[in-house]
Amino acid sequence: MNDFASLRILDRFRPVFQKLNIDYDVMRLILQLKLTMDSRRMPAIFSGSNVKKEGNQFLKSLWMYALFGILFLVPFLFLGNEFLFSLTIMFSSLFVILMTSMVSDFSAVLLDIRDKNILHPKPVSEKTLNAAKITHIMIYMVLLTGAFVIIPLIVSIFKFGIIFALLFLIEIILISSLAVVLTAFVYLFILRFFSGEMLKDIINYVQIFLAIGMAVSYQLVGRVFQIVNIEISYTFAWWHTLLPPFWFAAPFELILNKDFSFHIIVLSLLALLTPFLAIAVYIRLMPTFERNLSKLQSDTNRRKKKNRKLQLVFAKILCRTKEERTFYKFASLMLKEERELKLKIFPLLGFAVIFPFIFLFNTLSTSSYEEMKSGNSFMVIYFALIMIPSVVQMLEYSGNYKGQWIFYAAPIKNKSIVYSATLKASIMNYFIPILTMLSVIFLWIFSFKIILDLVVVLLATIALTLVSYGIFKKGKFPFTSSHEHTQTNAFFKVFGSMFIVGLMAALHAVVLIIPYGLPVYAFILLISIFIGWKLMFSKG
Repeated sequence: MNDFASLRILDRFRPVFQKLNIDYDVMRLILQLKLTMDSRRMPAIFSGSNVKKEGNQFLKSLWMYALFGILFLVPFLFLGNEFLFSLTIMFSSLFVILMTSMVSDFSAVLLDIRDKNILHPKPVSEKTLNAAKITHIMIYMVLLTGAFVIIPLIVSIFKFGIIFALLFLIEIILISSLAVVLTAFVYLFILRFFSGEMLKDIINYVQIFLAIGMAVSYQLVGRVFQIVNIEISYTFAWWHTLLPPFWFAAPFELILNKDFSFHIIVLSLLALLTPFLAIAVYIRLMPTFERNLSKLQSDTNRRKKKNRKLQLVFAKILCRTKEERTFYKFASLMLKEERELKLKIFPLLGFAVIFPFIFLFNTLSTSSYEEMKSGNSFMVIYFALIMIPSVVQMLEYSGNYKGQWIFYAAPIKNKSIVYSATLKASIMNYFIPILTMLSVIFLWIFSFKIILDLVVVLLATIALTLVSYGIFKKGKFPFTSSHEHTQTNAFFKVFGSMFIVGLMAALHAVVLIIPYGLPVYAFILLISIFIGWKLMFSKG
């Protein structure tokens, strides 16, 4: 096994561990094995990329976190000495990155149960096992947080001096500790009252909130700079004590700006005391946490029985043959249950939901609400269609791709209907629900005068799904390729098919100025979909 640099550094603290009655040699051996296994795991940040598996993938991913640190943190160091304002935003970005990284990448570390069956029967003390787990988490957090803040930390030395940098470093350690403990508390709460499957699903669903949060954050940052150019003012409200970023920004005001206001002192005390209190509670609850982790093993293969009558109705309506209905139900199950596939697709769905509203808000910044309602701003709903090519491209991949033999063993008469059923399942399970939700909100904003426009958008969605399949089809069955083999040229195909979304939106805008153009265009789209689908999937 590799002798990791982090372990060589840890060796310098051997006396500390020994004074705590921890068997250091055993703990080091456990950590060495864990780090070796982790080095073979593909980080979420490389998800879907064409990265080769040689070497430690986590270490290779650190440069991406360093880039995020430059983009998200460094600009706020140049906003002047209004530390409560600029550093609250910086610590908000840091807190979001740490929490989401804990969920996306470090769930495998926090929820590691691989060693239970091997180590627990051995003569290894509980204290040594817990120390190994905590140290394992700390090694990863130091590497990730270090990569994220190293450039901002260096910049802060030149910008504000060594005292600011030292205070910044202390705050980073505190907020990192708090992020780890809060994530563990969330997991502990879920495992206490729910099943292990629920926790795995929540790890999935957090991806869509991350996608939405990132998209919204860009808009918020832009609006912050507009505010900064005019005036920065801050009024304390009691609920600010519930927001950790305010806590960690307050000590800079207290120490550097000599602001001894009561609320600044309170927020500073929260920044200092809360992480230590949270760590103490976590250490106390760790045995309970470890016991509840057993649910991840016992519930792994258990599925709740769901009412699938609606899927059967859709299958009968949308699919002409019994064979196609069978694959429609199979594809629907894969799209709903296949965890690794959802990890790829859910962030795309998050962008599809939020993008139209981002552009609506941008429209509101330059015009009134009444002007927006009377115009053609509803056309921004086409931005939701941008995710379709990427989703269609993802239908080829699966974490269970080794089960592809079932397609070749089954007596399939027309092989093309397998993808036909899969596309119909993706439309009904992913695209239609998102469009329905957006349409309800857009009808509330723009009134029922746009209902025919929304019908055209629905038809454009189905047409784009068919066109995207025509671009990406390779003669393979769906769900039969590994995510690790995603081809790099797929990006250019997705970008090209996204260009088609722009053409569809432009064509829609053109027909709006032609008398009776919209109903005629809708009829043409309907006929084109019917003919195109028949031609595309008529032969096996």
